[in-house]
Amino acid sequence: MLPDPSITAGLTPRMAGVVERMLRADHPPLHALTPAQAKQAYEKGAGVLEVPKPELARIDDVHIPARDGTRLFARLYAPSAARLPVLLYFHGGGFTVGSVATHDTLCRVLAQRSGCAVVSVDYRLAPEHRFPTAVDDAWDAFQFMAGPGAEALGLDGSRLAVGGDSAGGTLAAVCAIQARDAGLPLALQLLIYPGTGPSADTDSYRRFADGPVLTKALVDWFFAQYIDMADRHDWRFAPLLADDLDGVAPAWIGLAEHDPVVDEGVAYADRLRLAGVPVALEIYRGVIHEFIKMGRAVPEAQQAHADAAHALAQALQPERP
Repeated sequence: MLPDPSITAGLTPRMAGVVERMLRADHPPLHALTPAQAKQAYEKGAGVLEVPKPELARIDDVHIPARDGTRLFARLYAPSAARLPVLLYFHGGGFTVGSVATHDTLCRVLAQRSGCAVVSVDYRLAPEHRFPTAVDDAWDAFQFMAGPGAEALGLDGSRLAVGGDSAGGTLAAVCAIQARDAGLPLALQLLIYPGTGPSADTDSYRRFADGPVLTKALVDWFFAQYIDMADRHDWRFAPLLADDLDGVAPAWIGLAEHDPVVDEGVAYADRLRLAGVPVALEIYRGVIHEFIKMGRAVPEAQQAHADAAHALAQALQPERP
């Protein structure tokens, strides 16, 4: 049976083709699985549509200390052995799924194309670690890279960006606010379809409640794994609710047009601009949430790779080897 054509209405032909193949595969949605099963399923499918993995001069597994003594796994990607500026990266996955491994290709591409080092962090996930553990892990990693960590790794922590996709974009936006409050230098926040609101109740959530890929039901499931209802108006979960965004780092925000979180991304860009923060906003037409990890099938993903890498290079001005 053919998929409902309304699901692919407005998508580019290639994006529609990807979605149709996904629907025909008829895999159970993540929210129909246990959290452990969902983690495994996401890991299994994460690299299927990625571009080939770039080879890099340096890939090192490292550990970052968290405030409770946990050593967070992270992976360093660098196109050379030089003392490079750094993008600290947080993967997406609704605070529940995803890992350094699921975003390995994307981080390699960003390092190769920007000339910067990328440090990707395995912050702790729900439901074993609920809010605010992921936020605390992200901020501990940021302080480490802005302090002794970068120097210990042979990198330039004075030229630092923070970024992430989806839930990782939320963490990056929160780190940018915390960096401002702590007086730590930050050149750029690179936000790829970030979640920024508390309630999943915008017009785009209604338009794309049935996805494709990211659905309202899946978002509700992610939220239930991660955070109590009473905490959902904490700005560290919903940075759109932060009292004051004046003086935070400039932002590059990349959104997908057919995505439940697109309205939140636009609203956050507007709030930053109202606070006088420089913002570059790109909305990639006819594509869906997760598109940036589909570069083998969707040209817009490769365009987003190029745009994000250019923003990093401009902000951090890496010294080319």
